[in-house]
Amino acid sequence: MPELTDEYRQIFLRGVPMLDLRAPVEFAQGAFPGAVNLPLMSDEERARVGTCYKQQGQDAAIKLGHQLVSGPLRAQRMAAWADFVRQHPDGVLYCFRGGLRSQTVQRWLHEAGIDYPRVIGGYKAMRTFLIETIEQAATECELIVVGGMTGTGKTDVIAQLPHAIDLEGLANHRGSAFGKRSTPQPTNIEFENRVAIDILRKREAGISQFVVEDESRAIGSCSLPLPLHGAMQTAPLVWLEDSFENRVERILRDYVVSQLDDHLALHGPEQGFERYAEQLLKSLAGITKRLGGERYQRLHTIMQEALVQQQSSGEVVRHRDWIAGLLREYYDPMYAFQRESKGARIVFAGEQAAVVEFLRERAHARSSAA
Repeated sequence: MPELTDEYRQIFLRGVPMLDLRAPVEFAQGAFPGAVNLPLMSDEERARVGTCYKQQGQDAAIKLGHQLVSGPLRAQRMAAWADFVRQHPDGVLYCFRGGLRSQTVQRWLHEAGIDYPRVIGGYKAMRTFLIETIEQAATECELIVVGGMTGTGKTDVIAQLPHAIDLEGLANHRGSAFGKRSTPQPTNIEFENRVAIDILRKREAGISQFVVEDESRAIGSCSLPLPLHGAMQTAPLVWLEDSFENRVERILRDYVVSQLDDHLALHGPEQGFERYAEQLLKSLAGITKRLGGERYQRLHTIMQEALVQQQSSGEVVRHRDWIAGLLREYYDPMYAFQRESKGARIVFAGEQAAVVEFLRERAHARSSAA
């Protein structure tokens, strides 16, 4: 039999192909990037075995499991596992704890002449390793936070720095009330796994200073890991600045033009525009209480007119009006307060080119000192 492996670090660093044998419901709650779910048991089969275990004990549960997954059904699942192994000879297999399910599949494969490594501790152990990776980075590495008014291009700064962690990219969300994308967000567990693997690979490359965008705990439906979010609250802050006009144009690009393009690519011309418009109006409705009734109605009317114009002619001119109104009346006062409250942490302020240069020089200085 092949040796069992507990080299979690190497599995994630090398992007080892992973055969996840857990039931579909377990996989849906959270998985590792790129893992393929070919379960030993369906959700229903797993539930029946679990009930049997509680009522009659382990031996009876194992016997039932073998009865449920036998004959043509076992042959069908064996064929899928064997196909995965042929395509990914350098991969690993695991179940939740690295116990009976993965041991059973490994043994069945061995009996069919296929030796394939099993992860000691399974999904749970690898997940624990990733959580610890985040916790260690939060205490051992230097964090620098990029803040600034809405639309200054904080994400553009992050994209230019190899030592940055793109939290919004990993969460598949732009981070504001209007930040929902055309494709779904990962589950919170999957988001945490993505963050941890990104940190792990960067640290392996010798990076010990990370730049992140200033975020609240929630990025859409995803929540930042508490140790990381806690470290961000006391980290040095770089404040990004830009003109009001540039900010309006950047928001227009990201939240109107690009957002529509994404929906059109995903859903086609007619349904794509409909879904894009629905999402934009829903995003504005989501901050009704914070805007107040009169302000919401006024901006809502402008947005509807802008959408009608855009659908009929392709023009986006009218969108600038609700964007400008939202910045002046809602976002800017809020961010001005934040800047004042975080003023003591600001170590540099400037426009995009200057901020990028400062962050690169700071990373180089830290690397040279190390």
